[in-house]
Amino acid sequence: MTRPINVGIVGASPDQGWAPRAHIPAIDSIPDVALTAVATTRAETARAARDRFGARHAFTDAADLARHPDVDLVVVTVKVPAHVELVTAALNAGKHVYCEWPLTRTSAEAHALREAADAAGVRGAVGLQARFAPAVVRMRDLLGAGAIGDVLSATLYSARTRGADVDVPARSAYTFDAANGAGLVDVLGGHALDLVRYVLGPIRDLTARTALRSPDHRVAETGEPIKVTAPDQLLAIARFDSGAVMSIHLHDAESGPPRTRLEITGTDGTLALTSAPEAEPLAVQPQIGRLDLFISRSDAWEPVALDTGDVAGGLPTQALNVARLYRNLVADLRDGGHRVPDFREAAALHELLERIPRD
Repeated sequence: MTRPINVGIVGASPDQGWAPRAHIPAIDSIPDVALTAVATTRAETARAARDRFGARHAFTDAADLARHPDVDLVVVTVKVPAHVELVTAALNAGKHVYCEWPLTRTSAEAHALREAADAAGVRGAVGLQARFAPAVVRMRDLLGAGAIGDVLSATLYSARTRGADVDVPARSAYTFDAANGAGLVDVLGGHALDLVRYVLGPIRDLTARTALRSPDHRVAETGEPIKVTAPDQLLAIARFDSGAVMSIHLHDAESGPPRTRLEITGTDGTLALTSAPEAEPLAVQPQIGRLDLFISRSDAWEPVALDTGDVAGGLPTQALNVARLYRNLVADLRDGGHRVPDFREAAALHELLERIPRD
């Protein structure tokens, strides 16, 4: 019997964060993956995370975690500015890496990590998990089968509530600084563009504008003003290699219900990918929440049946697509396949995002 792939998570806070909300439930649901080690910057939180999540080892130095022989795969789930240092430490230790998106702050940094992963002979995976949502997989299959004929055009709209209130938690204040590479364009923009490229193919041309429409924010815990430099509006027009055209509008500070809708129109019909109406605010983002798929070839929309049985039941919504990425990453590591987006694809996506002006 093949032993599980042992995972060490950097940034596994015992109380909050993406690791306990998504990664750890996902790992616990997959027999081929086991949580072996955790690392945080403080000894007490590292020990608390080890005890809470059932890991064997706790570290305050991510390089020590990466060098430990019990760790096969290092998972990086911390703030974007720290990604280069932590991923590099894992690569220097000769370990496979799964890093959350955005991989880095710039395409130059992403290309450097890609080269380092290639030199180390290890797999560098990036958390662009929207590709694995059942509705996205089914949409891609239907488009490939010609279910709506030749694609003519597409429209994507996605609105988040992030920044709708003046006061924001201290843990997310850094995302309002464009230099940190974790704002709307970097995070939602990256996930959205990766999704549309996955289902529609390469983007040939991209014209975009950004705007900052909600500049006034304070740290909720202290009242300290935040200097906001990251745009909260992105509007773009894209043209694909196929000739199809697309309009995109992504924005933060939505005061109404947050939502996502992707429509793709062809010569014989239209497909619509929508966020679930009952979803929590965070889960309307295409990479996180449950997505529904509809098709129309006349006047009515009909739901498309989806295969959602690929992950264990009972997982929290935020862990579902992450679990699917883990399952595909395990398969890649076992057979040398290429199911999960790697650092090369991440670098190309960073290059695409850098074509967007940050007004």
